[in-house]
Amino acid sequence: MALRCVLLTALLAALLSACAVNPVTGQSDFVLMSEEQEVKIGRDAAPEVIKQFGQYEGQELQDYVQRVGEQLAANSHRSNLVYRFTVLDTADVNAFALPGGYIYITRGLLAYLNSEAELAAVLGHEIGHVTARHSVRQQSAAQAADLGYTLGSILLPELRNQAAQQAFNVLGGALLSGYGREHELEADRLGAEYLARSGYDPQAMIKVIGVLKNQETFERQLAQEEGREARAYHGLFATHPDNDTRLQQVVASAEQFKSVETTRVRGDDYLRALDSLTFGDSEKEGVRRGSAFYHADLGFALNFPEGWRVENRPSQVAASAPGNAAALHLFAEDINQRITPEQFLRTRLKLNKLEHGESFTHQDMPGYTAIASTRSPFGVRPVRFTVLYFNNKAYIFAGAARDERNPYAYDADFLASARSFRALTGREKQLAAALKLNIARAKPGVSFEQLARESGLPHHAEEQLRLLNQLYPDGEPQPGSLIKTVH
Repeated sequence: MALRCVLLTALLAALLSACAVNPVTGQSDFVLMSEEQEVKIGRDAAPEVIKQFGQYEGQELQDYVQRVGEQLAANSHRSNLVYRFTVLDTADVNAFALPGGYIYITRGLLAYLNSEAELAAVLGHEIGHVTARHSVRQQSAAQAADLGYTLGSILLPELRNQAAQQAFNVLGGALLSGYGREHELEADRLGAEYLARSGYDPQAMIKVIGVLKNQETFERQLAQEEGREARAYHGLFATHPDNDTRLQQVVASAEQFKSVETTRVRGDDYLRALDSLTFGDSEKEGVRRGSAFYHADLGFALNFPEGWRVENRPSQVAASAPGNAAALHLFAEDINQRITPEQFLRTRLKLNKLEHGESFTHQDMPGYTAIASTRSPFGVRPVRFTVLYFNNKAYIFAGAARDERNPYAYDADFLASARSFRALTGREKQLAAALKLNIARAKPGVSFEQLARESGLPHHAEEQLRLLNQLYPDGEPQPGSLIKTVH
């Protein structure tokens, strides 16, 4: 027992000594990594972020976001770091930061902002996470919780039972989640300070939250209509109303850092920078038009069943029947060997037990279809696999039904979608073009109802235009003002 006490005391001393000065507060924080290690984590993870989301190709917009971010970073508590601000090529509405100064904002979020000050508010918030070392502090707490239990269970056998482990996990989880919300509030306080020090109105932070709350309300409406979970912006922006008292207080505290110069908003400059921004699906990932899907780069088109929800993901296209009663996924793989489509299913996808198999040729494309009992989004089910060879790629359709008592209820739909796969025609190439934001002066008398009819938005066009122009739910354009339309 004496040895255990000595070892536990040594462990506690080691953990307590793992402290570093917080560059924001000047106080000691519990951390288990150096700044060099922190930067390496961000540097190593950065290529994976680009691999998953892609970097937006508009260099002028990338440079603009970098310039705004650098102004804020120069007025931050860690101006010694080299910050990299990257626009990601995804329609998701989000922004996030990696340790060490790698900060990302999606083109989907940029589309809903309406001024440089609002852009600065988002970037300032993410810079705040970096300067306060939030990710490092969270990871250190997680490591300490895991290390503390592991060593403690070795030294104290009474900690080895399942009940004790569950209690320790709850304690560790409470430690991490308990200050997660505080971190978000601190990031907003720091972001507002960096805004003021850089000449922007810190109230832009409140404006951004209002914009995202409206967008979130609309997203919940869509999710309910489509029978899926809503996708929302992360962190404090997603959990606090724009009139939250504590948020108002931390933003107001940044007023002391404002200069006597006129506070910058730069609405028109920002909107002009968004002209021709891709909105929604990108051409290189494929474009959805109702139940149809067009891919210009790969040169194909197909139709999913009418009324199904179609999601365009980085690695596949996923379609769901109403009520999520069935799922059909399409993905592609390179053909590297001269094998038949049937052999492709058996060797590349490791599907050895194929039933009801059939070889066929579809529009000069060799194909094969069969049933295999394997894992699906609903568990192990009979899955309809269809593979088609097109331009040195194998396109694989995998469809399954939720109801295990009627696993073939949607088999005809799965096959019909596969049979609709075709080479992109000349007429369809226009349909494969991505939608773009167009920035123009509002003409007298113009309404969003009229602009919606003229836009290329496939659904809820009026609501989307109002959201884009921060006039949701019932505002109208002011004559002469710059507004966003979609074509």
